Amino acid sequence: MSNLAQKGTLYIVATPIGNLSDLSERAKTILASVDLIAAEDTRHTKKLLQHLGINRPLLALHEHNEDAKSELVADRLMSGEAVALVSDAGTPLISDPGFPLVRECHQRSIPVSPIPGPSALIAGLSASGLATDEFHFLGFVPRKSSARRELFAARSQMTSTWVFYESSHRIVESLRDLAAILGEFRRVVLARELTKLHETIISAPLSELIDRVISDENQQKGEFVVIVEGAAQLEESEDFLEVDRILRILMADLPLKQASSLVAEITGVKKNIVYQRGLALKG
Repeated sequence: MSNLAQKGTLYIVATPIGNLSDLSERAKTILASVDLIAAEDTRHTKKLLQHLGINRPLLALHEHNEDAKSELVADRLMSGEAVALVSDAGTPLISDPGFPLVRECHQRSIPVSPIPGPSALIAGLSASGLATDEFHFLGFVPRKSSARRELFAARSQMTSTWVFYESSHRIVESLRDLAAILGEFRRVVLARELTKLHETIISAPLSELIDRVISDENQQKGEFVVIVEGAAQLEESEDFLEVDRILRILMADLPLKQASSLVAEITGVKKNIVYQRGLALKG
């Protein structure tokens, strides 16, 4: 198959999330050979194209106009033009615009071809050190604390890893909401500014992670991928029945955190597992 863009095809082109060297040669060829580039922000994409020495027509396609523009782009595809879809960074449609256009293309039997490449989700997950055999992606979590806590509570007992995006304006509050729901012992990985000059990846229990972020203002800047360790598998054995029995007694008079610490000391079961059993019992 030729690397040049084929007429009447929509290409989903992944672009760098920071390091421009991450753009594949195939992506460059497609961007240089399509008839039109549909971009989330044409100003942002123009800078990338100028860096690459590419000059192609641009059309703005973003969350505020994509329903209306998708039919227009599909019409141009039906007429035989080749079109590339790009977002500001990473893989289009992954918490970025593009879904209505791709759906429209499938409804019209227009070929859709992915040009894979950078994705903050996959980059952060791959470097997290947490389980990757099963994971759940939440996209950007709600702006309001109450809605975030409700979302986190609904997933607190999932044993698979879960991932979400967060902005610099809310990262501290989101981590605090996580700790309020999951407790201070759950391990979370904070991947910041991936592939960029100031990239950092911190893996720590929530209490330690929050302290590190608050004490270093640099860790509150940039774009974040938050990877949350799944809940421990709670085995139903006689040992855990005893843990639950003691927990119920202590939680009647003590906060969960204090009760969990005492039960862990008494039974020898890890504190984070005891805490999760306490959450389950409260639920």
